[in-house]
Amino acid sequence: MQLFKKILKISGLIFVILLAAGCLYTRNIARRAIPDYNRSFTLENLQDEVRVFRDANAVPSIYASNEQDLYRAVGFVMAQDRLWQMDLIRRAAVGKLSEIFGEDFVDADLLIRSLRIPEKSALILQWTDPDIISALEAFADGVNQFIDRHRRKLPPEFSILGYKPEKWKAEHSVHLAGYLAWEIGGEWSTELILHRLRQKLDEDKFRELIPNLDLQESYVHPQFELADTDLHTRLQEPSAKLRDLGLDLFRGSNNWVVSGSRSTTGKPLFANDMHMFFLSPGIWYQMHHVIEGELNVTGIALPGQPLIMAGHNERIAWGMTSAFVNNVDFYLETINPDNPHQYKFMGEWRDMEARSESIKTGKNSSVEKKILFTHRGPVVSDFKNLDDQVISMKWMGDEYSNKLRSIYLLNRAGNWEEFRDAVSTIVAISQNINYADVEGNIGLQTAAGIPVREGAGIFVVSGEDDTYDWQGMVPFEELPYTYNPPEGFIIAANNRTVPDDYPYYVSHWFHPPKRYDRIKEMIMKKERLSVDDFRAIQGDKKSELTEQMLPGLLAELEKIPRPSVNEKKAIEKLKGWDMVYRPDSPGPLIFEKFYVRFLENTLLEEMGDELYSEFLTDRELVRNFVRLLWIKCESAWFEGDKSQTGTGTFSDVVRKSFHETIEWIENNSGTDPERWAWGDFHKLTLEHPMGSVRLLDLIFRMNRGPWSPGGSFHTVSSYSYDYNDPFRIFRGPSHRHIYSTGNWDESLSIVPTGTSGIPASDYYCDQTQWFADDRYRSDLFSANKVEEAARYSMKLIPVNW
Repeated sequence: MQLFKKILKISGLIFVILLAAGCLYTRNIARRAIPDYNRSFTLENLQDEVRVFRDANAVPSIYASNEQDLYRAVGFVMAQDRLWQMDLIRRAAVGKLSEIFGEDFVDADLLIRSLRIPEKSALILQWTDPDIISALEAFADGVNQFIDRHRRKLPPEFSILGYKPEKWKAEHSVHLAGYLAWEIGGEWSTELILHRLRQKLDEDKFRELIPNLDLQESYVHPQFELADTDLHTRLQEPSAKLRDLGLDLFRGSNNWVVSGSRSTTGKPLFANDMHMFFLSPGIWYQMHHVIEGELNVTGIALPGQPLIMAGHNERIAWGMTSAFVNNVDFYLETINPDNPHQYKFMGEWRDMEARSESIKTGKNSSVEKKILFTHRGPVVSDFKNLDDQVISMKWMGDEYSNKLRSIYLLNRAGNWEEFRDAVSTIVAISQNINYADVEGNIGLQTAAGIPVREGAGIFVVSGEDDTYDWQGMVPFEELPYTYNPPEGFIIAANNRTVPDDYPYYVSHWFHPPKRYDRIKEMIMKKERLSVDDFRAIQGDKKSELTEQMLPGLLAELEKIPRPSVNEKKAIEKLKGWDMVYRPDSPGPLIFEKFYVRFLENTLLEEMGDELYSEFLTDRELVRNFVRLLWIKCESAWFEGDKSQTGTGTFSDVVRKSFHETIEWIENNSGTDPERWAWGDFHKLTLEHPMGSVRLLDLIFRMNRGPWSPGGSFHTVSSYSYDYNDPFRIFRGPSHRHIYSTGNWDESLSIVPTGTSGIPASDYYCDQTQWFADDRYRSDLFSANKVEEAARYSMKLIPVNW
C-alpha cells in the first residue's frame, strides 16, 4: 500500500510537471511572436533612419526620408503584425492552400489555378513603371528581413501547421491584386445558379427570378450623359428582350461625399465603408506612410501589399464601393464525341489547352489534376456540379489591369485629373470610387472593365460561334463619372450605376437601392452636415426595406381570422415599431424570421433542397426577388389553391409564414414577447481561419465574440446574415472612414478587428467593441499630433550607422 501511494504521488508529480511544461510550451507558441513595439532594429539596405510611431491601437505611422526606405519599413512593420495572414493570402492567390490544410482544399486550389494569376502578374510587371517595381522589391526585402530575424519567433499558426514561410517576392504582391479581383469582382455564381434553375423550373417561375432594372430608379450617376464620340460600338439594347418577356429586374459597400456648401466646415466631408466577410485577422491593415516633403498618405492596406488602398493624402481622399459590373460570361460548349478535349467553334473542332497541375497536399503527398481551357478561358463546369455539361468562362481578370499602378498613383494624386488618370487602369475590379479634395471639389468615377458584348450576358450561352464573344471594352473616356454636381452630394451603395440612356449594358446584379435611399434621405434632412452627422449615417439602423414591406404585411396579418395570443402581441409590436434594428428590439426578430420563412414557403418545394440552398447564397437574386413579389403581390410562384399541391395565394403564404415565425420564436426565445430580442439571435463572431478546430480555439483564443450590433443586410449600418444559417452575421463593413478635408486631424476611422494578427496580442481585436458600438478612433494625420498621441516608438536604423 505504501509503495502504491508512493507511485501515485510520483505519477501525480510527473503529470503536474508535464502539464506545466505543456502550458509553458503552448504559452510560448502563442506569445513568442508578439513584437516589442518600442524595440529598434538595424536593417540592411536602408539609406537613412526610419521612425515608426504607434498609437493606442498600435496603428503604425512610418516616417522615412525616401521611397525605398519607406516601403522597406512598411514590409518589416506589416510582417510584425500580419505575417501568417500575408502568407495565407499569398497561398490562396496561387492555389497552394492544400499544402498546409490538406486534400479538402484541392478543388479550391484548382479553381484559383485556372485563373492563371501568376501569368497575368508577369505581364503586369513587364509593363509597370520601374518606381513601382522598386517599391515592391523594397517591401519584399523588408518582409524577408523580418522573417530572417524571427524564424524562432514566428506566429503560432506556422508551428501548429508545421511549416515556415518562404521568401517574399515582388510578384507575390501582384498576385494578391489578381486574387482580390476575383474575390471582389468575380460574380460567377449568379449565372450558373440561374442556369441550373432554368433546367428545373417552368419558364414563368424562372423569369421572375431575374431582377427588373425598371424597378431600380436610384442611380449612382443620375445626370451622366455621354457625349457623342466615334468610340461607340452600336449594340442591341440588352434589356429589351427581358422587358418583352415581362421580366423584372453583394459584396456591398457605402460611400458618399458632400461639398463644402453642404458641410458645417465649409469643405467637403467624405465617408466610405467597404463590406466584406468578417474574419479575424481582418482583411485590412491600417497604416500611415510619410516621406517628408514628398508623400503623406494614410488609410488601409491589403496585407501583402505596400500601398494604401483607400484613404487620403494631403490633397485628396478616395474610397471604393463595388459597381457590380457583369464582367463574367459563360459558354455551353459542344464537345467532340470522339475527342473530349475538342470543342466546336465556327463549324470546326478546336483543341482545348490541357494543363496538368500537381497540387501538394502535405510534405510528401500530392494530387494530380487537369485543367482545360478554350480560347475564352477555363472550363469551370466541374467546379459548379455541372458534370453532364461543359461550360467555359470568360472574365475580366483575363484582360490587362494594373491596380497597383492605380493605387500607387492614388497615393500621390493631388487633383481630379490626377485621380482620374490613376484609376484609369483599374479594369478587373469594378469599383465606384468617390473623391474629395482640399480645394472643395467632389466627384465619383466608375472604374471598371465593362465588356462590349451581344445581349446582356446574364445566361449561359452557346459557345459554338463568336456571336457572344466579347468585342472589346468600354473605353475609360466613356465610363460614367460625376464631378461637382449641383445638389452638392454624391452617393454610391451598390445600386444601379446609370439610367437607361447609357448606351452600354452594365449589369443586372445591383443591390436594391435601400441603403442609397436611406443615406440620401438623411443627407437631405439637413442643410449642412457635420462629422457627427456622418457618424450617425454610418451607424444608422433604420430600414427602408422594412418601411416598404411592413404596411402590406400588417394589412395581411389583420385578415388572420383567429390569431393566437402571441400572434396578436407580435402584430402590436410590429405596429409600434419604428423600424430601427436595435439589438434589444423584438420587431427586427419578428420581421426577419418572417422574411426567411416567406422565402422558404415560396421557393423550397419547387426548387428542392439543393437548388434552394444554392439560390440563397446569391443575395442579389434573393433580395430583388422578394422586392418584386412584395410590389406585385402576385406571381407564378403563388399559383394553385392551398388545398392542392401549390403554395397557395400570396395571402396564404404570408399567413403561413407568420404562424411559423411566432411558433419558432416561442420555441427558441420563450412565450413572453417582452423578452424577445433581435440581438439574442443576430450575432457577430469573428472567426479565425483555423478557429473551427475547437481545441485550437480553446488554447489560442483564435475566435472572438459574439457581439450583437443590431442592423441587418438592408440597413446603412449593414450586418448581413447567412440565409442558410440565420441569423449568423457573416458580412458587413470591413472598415469605416470619415474624412474632413478642412482639417484632416478631425477624421475618424475604425476596423472590426485590430492591428495585430497574433491572437495573444492585446491588439488582436481591440477595436471590435468600439466597432460594434458605432464608435471610432481619431485618425490623426499631422506630424505633431501623431507624435503626441504615440504610445510606442521604434527606429529602423541602417546597418552601418
